[in-house]
Amino acid sequence: MPAQSPTASSPETTVAPVIFAVALGHFLNDLMQSLIPAGYPLLKDNLDLSFTQIGLITLVFQGTASILQPLIGLYTDKRPMPFALSAGMASTGIGLILLAHATSFGLVLLSVALIGLGSSIFHPESSRIVRLAAGMRPGFAQSVFQVGGNAGSALGPLAAAFIVLERGQVSIEWFAAVALAGMVLLYFIGRWYQTAGASRAAQRKARAQASAPPRDVARRGMALLIVLIFSKFVYSVSFSSYYNFYLIERFDLSMAQANLSLFVFLAAVAAGTIIGGPIGDRIGRRRVILWSILGILPLSLSLPFLPLVPTIIVAALAGLVLASAFPAMVVYAQDLMPHNTGMVAGLLFGLAFGIAAIGAAILGVLADHWGIVAVYQICAVLPLLGLAAFLLPDTRH
Repeated sequence: MPAQSPTASSPETTVAPVIFAVALGHFLNDLMQSLIPAGYPLLKDNLDLSFTQIGLITLVFQGTASILQPLIGLYTDKRPMPFALSAGMASTGIGLILLAHATSFGLVLLSVALIGLGSSIFHPESSRIVRLAAGMRPGFAQSVFQVGGNAGSALGPLAAAFIVLERGQVSIEWFAAVALAGMVLLYFIGRWYQTAGASRAAQRKARAQASAPPRDVARRGMALLIVLIFSKFVYSVSFSSYYNFYLIERFDLSMAQANLSLFVFLAAVAAGTIIGGPIGDRIGRRRVILWSILGILPLSLSLPFLPLVPTIIVAALAGLVLASAFPAMVVYAQDLMPHNTGMVAGLLFGLAFGIAAIGAAILGVLADHWGIVAVYQICAVLPLLGLAAFLLPDTRH
């Protein structure tokens, strides 16, 4: 049988151009969003914020996305809205402009809520489109998609260090141009869905019911995934929200030096993300999830007691290993519920954002009362929850 073209409607083919284009959109989306935590030291100084208020900013930003993402995913599984991706980018751009000119804590909360709204629209629908374009390589596709986001998150601290911290809070609005570029890119993704993706979706939907595991198996698997997501994302948010402050307090680094160290960590996270999906395609999602969470326990326990250079190295290594879990988690959950891939992606991204938001708020309170160093000593035991991965039910992978 002759090979099908990359744009063929058969759901078994992998449409790499679409996957990489959506990953580029993810890169732009998360680059803009990462300016929020990367700019925390500047906002803290300009507006005289406490660690508790920093945690509340993360709570509003990620909490908005957490609540809306599964609802949007559930809706778009039934009524796809691929052109809404451009609207999500517009919301993020408006939020950045407001953040650049925010002179009060309330305005900061409003701006990050708009950025969170943009994220809640982007993630479930784009993840659903990536699954449609994946063909027989869902782990690869999910890793490419997620590494685009992680690469954008990794560049955020560099943008903050060399642009925002140098030129001030108002320079955040320059990144609204990134949102405009994303709107154009995602418009063409919507056109692909109209011409080919919708046909692939109809064919996949007809097969999904036959491949779905029993409901009790799906419920048990999803419940265990929630425990594992809690472990992963509370530990991860301790770095994305507070690593700068930890390095500044413990090692007396400047804000720019701390942001460069955060970039090293986030770059390692991006590298780990690209590993998790393809390995899961080969050896199974459960093994990847187990060893990427439980496997970092020696690193997390030792990190709070290390000097500067080993701290940066161990943090990066922990980030690399831990990041390999989430692509495997998303595909594993979609295998459990193959007829609701958008809702499942929205649910997992929403849980990730929500758990991280609540975790950031609680860690902020702990940092105010016990100090930022104590936060990392407390979080060191979270990877023990990776033991729950032993109980995950088998899927077709």
